[in-house]
Amino acid sequence: MVRYCKYYFYTLICILLLQILPNNQIVIYLKLLRPKDWAKNLFLYIPLFFAGEIFNWIKVFQVFEGFVAFCCIASSIYIINDYADKEDDRKHPEKRNRPIASGAVSPGTALAIFGILVVVGFIIAYFINTRFLLLLAFYFFLNIGYSFGLKNIPILDIFIVAIGFALRVRSGGSIAKVDVTIWLNIMIFLLALFMAAGKRRDDVLLKISSGNDMRKAVKGYTLDFLNALLALISSVMIVSYFMYTVSSSMVEKHNTNRLYLTSLFVMAGIMRYLQIIYVNIDSGSPTKILYKDRFIQIALLLWMISFYLIIYSKNIPFF
Repeated sequence: MVRYCKYYFYTLICILLLQILPNNQIVIYLKLLRPKDWAKNLFLYIPLFFAGEIFNWIKVFQVFEGFVAFCCIASSIYIINDYADKEDDRKHPEKRNRPIASGAVSPGTALAIFGILVVVGFIIAYFINTRFLLLLAFYFFLNIGYSFGLKNIPILDIFIVAIGFALRVRSGGSIAKVDVTIWLNIMIFLLALFMAAGKRRDDVLLKISSGNDMRKAVKGYTLDFLNALLALISSVMIVSYFMYTVSSSMVEKHNTNRLYLTSLFVMAGIMRYLQIIYVNIDSGSPTKILYKDRFIQIALLLWMISFYLIIYSKNIPFF
């Protein structure tokens, strides 16, 4: 009965949204939701992938429901963050084009959409399970605090971003009922911290080129400090990944001790990223680099293929 109720609810929400949103402004409202950033919520699938259950379609669908809930809550956070930062965003060379900062969407309309997304996201989470609901609530309130002041505190700001990614992974594990090991938690947290530090480095570069502070927290960072921070985090992250792949839990679960081979592609990707920002003196934004750098894209693809073959194709003699 609950299953049919939630499907009815999903259908009703889709119909209402199609009726409410004007056809000529759908693109603007989608931009407000930042669908490009929904890719971050794919971290919910990481526990399934590492557990060797990515082809368990029942669990894949269950996690997809959590993915939708996270997209709703994450988009609500993006909206409230844009609302809080609308004046500062108007000074930013890229963020000034965001719907609220540019005036394409009024603050009142944005807040109304924020409310709808919060309600929809938490109702979906309620249908999934209580643990996921609590994790999603923690993510929501943590990021509300981030939007209204915590993001202005250097170091704490990037820690909150990293915690958000760790919560995504824990949420995926709770939905699929898959154990998330300590090493996986540490590795994901460090990866997210690395990406957040890279983004702050991009903000510092913008400050140097424009002479304006794009965000208050930038005052607590310098290029030298962030370079040292990235070097430190990348080193610890590589060691953590090695420890994860050779941990007794992974060896016993997948009946193989060859997962350490995938570390080659992890190291290659990190080294390439550091080369781009230190040698090529390019933007430090990990997202921008991932979208445009072929070397990192190939390293990521080879990592996925190698990991897949080792844990999903145990009958192949080489592995």
